[in-house]
Amino acid sequence: QVQLVESGGGLVQPGGSLRLSCTASGSIFSINAMGWYRQAPGKGRELVAAITSGDVTNYPDSVKGRFTISRDNAENTVYLQMNSLKPEDTAVYYCNVHGTVRSGTRFGSWGQGTQVTISL
Repeated sequence: QVQLVESGGGLVQPGGSLRLSCTASGSIFSINAMGWYRQAPGKGRELVAAITSGDVTNYPDSVKGRFTISRDNAENTVYLQMNSLKPEDTAVYYCNVHGTVRSGTRFGSWGQGTQVTISL
Protein backbone atom coordinates (compact mmCIF):
# COMPACT_ATOMS: atom_id res chain seq x y z
CA GLN A 1 0.00 0.00 0.00
CA VAL A 2 2.97 2.30 0.55
CA GLN A 3 5.80 2.59 -1.94
CA LEU A 4 9.12 4.31 -1.43
CA VAL A 5 11.21 5.60 -4.31
CA GLU A 6 14.81 6.62 -3.70
CA SER A 7 17.12 8.70 -5.83
CA GLY A 8 20.41 10.52 -5.65
CA GLY A 9 23.04 7.83 -5.32
CA GLY A 10 26.15 7.68 -7.44
CA LEU A 11 29.92 7.78 -7.61
CA VAL A 12 31.77 10.66 -5.96
CA GLN A 13 35.34 11.31 -4.92
CA PRO A 14 36.40 11.41 -1.28
CA GLY A 15 35.48 14.73 0.27
CA GLY A 16 32.56 15.16 -2.07
CA SER A 17 28.85 15.44 -1.39
CA LEU A 18 25.66 13.68 -2.37
CA ARG A 19 22.02 14.22 -1.56
CA LEU A 20 19.64 11.29 -1.35
CA SER A 21 15.88 11.60 -1.61
CA CYS A 22 13.11 9.18 -0.74
CA THR A 23 9.45 9.82 -1.49
CA ALA A 24 6.60 7.79 -0.08
CA SER A 25 3.35 7.33 -1.96
CA GLY A 26 0.15 5.35 -1.53
CA SER A 27 -2.70 5.36 0.95
CA ILE A 28 -0.81 7.34 3.53
CA PHE A 29 -2.63 8.98 6.40
CA SER A 30 0.38 10.05 8.41
CA ILE A 31 4.12 9.48 8.59
CA ASN A 32 5.98 9.21 11.87
CA ALA A 33 9.64 8.24 11.87
CA MET A 34 11.76 8.37 8.74
CA GLY A 35 15.30 7.17 8.41
CA TRP A 36 18.21 6.08 6.30
CA TYR A 37 20.19 2.88 6.67
CA ARG A 38 23.13 1.52 4.74
CA GLN A 39 24.64 -1.85 4.03
CA ALA A 40 28.18 -2.34 2.84
CA PRO A 41 29.31 -5.59 1.19
CA GLY A 42 29.70 -8.33 3.77
CA LYS A 43 28.25 -6.22 6.57
CA GLY A 44 24.89 -5.84 8.26
CA ARG A 45 22.48 -3.00 7.72
CA GLU A 46 23.17 -0.04 9.99
CA LEU A 47 21.31 3.13 10.88
CA VAL A 48 22.73 6.25 9.27
CA ALA A 49 20.20 8.88 10.30
CA ALA A 50 16.68 9.12 11.67
CA ILE A 51 14.15 11.87 12.13
CA THR A 52 10.92 11.86 14.10
CA SER A 53 7.66 13.58 13.28
CA GLY A 54 8.81 16.32 15.65
CA ASP A 55 12.06 16.77 13.69
CA VAL A 56 14.24 15.23 16.37
CA THR A 57 17.24 13.72 14.63
CA ASN A 58 19.62 10.94 15.52
CA TYR A 59 22.98 10.01 13.99
CA PRO A 60 25.68 7.47 14.80
CA ASP A 61 29.10 8.89 15.60
CA SER A 62 30.44 7.67 12.26
CA VAL A 63 28.41 10.26 10.32
CA LYS A 64 27.68 12.92 12.92
CA GLY A 65 28.67 16.35 11.66
CA ARG A 66 28.85 15.15 8.04
CA PHE A 67 25.34 13.89 7.29
CA THR A 68 22.08 15.78 7.73
CA ILE A 69 18.62 14.27 7.54
CA SER A 70 15.57 16.40 6.82
CA ARG A 71 11.99 15.88 5.77
CA ASP A 72 9.28 17.58 3.75
CA ASN A 73 5.99 16.48 5.26
CA ALA A 74 3.92 18.03 2.49
CA GLU A 75 5.76 15.88 -0.06
CA ASN A 76 6.17 12.77 2.15
CA THR A 77 9.86 12.98 1.37
CA VAL A 78 12.98 12.45 3.44
CA TYR A 79 16.40 13.69 2.42
CA LEU A 80 19.94 12.79 3.39
CA GLN A 81 22.60 15.39 2.70
CA MET A 82 26.01 13.73 2.85
CA ASN A 83 29.13 15.88 2.98
CA SER A 84 32.82 15.12 3.43
CA LEU A 85 32.24 11.64 2.11
CA LYS A 86 34.76 8.92 2.85
CA PRO A 87 35.50 5.60 1.12
CA GLU A 88 34.01 3.82 4.15
CA ASP A 89 30.67 5.47 3.39
CA THR A 90 30.41 3.25 0.32
CA ALA A 91 27.27 1.15 0.63
CA VAL A 92 23.75 0.65 -0.58
CA TYR A 93 21.56 3.21 1.18
CA TYR A 94 17.96 2.40 2.07
CA CYS A 95 15.24 4.68 3.33
CA ASN A 96 12.79 3.47 5.93
CA VAL A 97 9.45 5.05 6.72
CA HIS A 98 6.91 4.30 9.43
CA GLY A 99 3.39 5.64 9.59
CA THR A 100 -0.29 4.90 9.26
CA VAL A 101 -2.35 4.26 6.16
CA ARG A 102 -5.88 5.56 5.68
CA SER A 103 -7.44 2.34 6.93
CA GLY A 104 -5.73 2.93 10.25
CA THR A 105 -3.16 0.18 9.83
CA ARG A 106 0.39 1.01 10.72
CA PHE A 107 3.09 0.42 8.12
CA GLY A 108 6.84 0.21 7.91
CA SER A 109 8.35 0.26 4.45
CA TRP A 110 11.78 0.10 2.87
CA GLY A 111 13.05 1.75 -0.26
CA GLN A 112 14.67 -0.24 -3.04
CA GLY A 113 18.14 0.96 -2.17
CA THR A 114 20.52 3.29 -3.96
CA GLN A 115 24.23 2.69 -4.43
CA VAL A 116 26.66 5.24 -3.05
CA THR A 117 30.30 4.74 -4.03
CA ILE A 118 33.13 6.90 -2.76
CA SER A 119 36.28 6.41 -4.79
CA LEU A 120 38.97 8.26 -6.68
